[in-house]
Amino acid sequence: MVRMVCMVTSTQRRRLGAVSALLVGAAMASLTGCGDQPHDTTAESSARSRHSPSPSGSPSPGASPYVEPGVVDGAPHNGDNNAYRRPGDMSPADEEAAQAEAARMAPVLKRLHQQKKWDPESVKAALTGKLGYEIRRSTSGGKLLGGELDVQEMHSRYENGEDITPEGASIGLYVGDHACVTAFVQPTNYGVKTNGHFPETGCMEPPIGH
Repeated sequence: MVRMVCMVTSTQRRRLGAVSALLVGAAMASLTGCGDQPHDTTAESSARSRHSPSPSGSPSPGASPYVEPGVVDGAPHNGDNNAYRRPGDMSPADEEAAQAEAARMAPVLKRLHQQKKWDPESVKAALTGKLGYEIRRSTSGGKLLGGELDVQEMHSRYENGEDITPEGASIGLYVGDHACVTAFVQPTNYGVKTNGHFPETGCMEPPIGH
């Protein structure tokens, strides 16, 4: 029988010792579960983002969930509540005709303001006499009989515990089927503009508040 003898040098013994130590360490970590585990920062960040509200998306305490974009005072349903004050559309032909009538009316209102004649009767007389408009007439049932001009007192308002009617006159002129000249004259100033019909008041601009 031939016996094989392996000679191991000192250098090789050191290498084998290092390899053995590594293998033992790995085995112990596997058996005990005490080795360092990889830290998944991506998964942790995702979890935090799912459970932490965004600062920009979080409503401030006490804020109304019904505030509409673009509402300066933050009033809930402001757009719906003021729909009655939004005029309708005008056809191009009616808009052009209304602008021409507004240009005719503005100098008359300017003179009335300078003369301090802003009561409805004086305004009505000036617009029918100088410009030839006819007062709009209708039956008690609301059927239109003719005319295109409305002149009324200014809208009353609540002030100091009572309703008061300011000095001045509100004016509405119907032009064509879709357009209006909406105007006013009062002690402080006068104004003329063109617009479509208001849903409930025609060519008379409705008051603020409903």
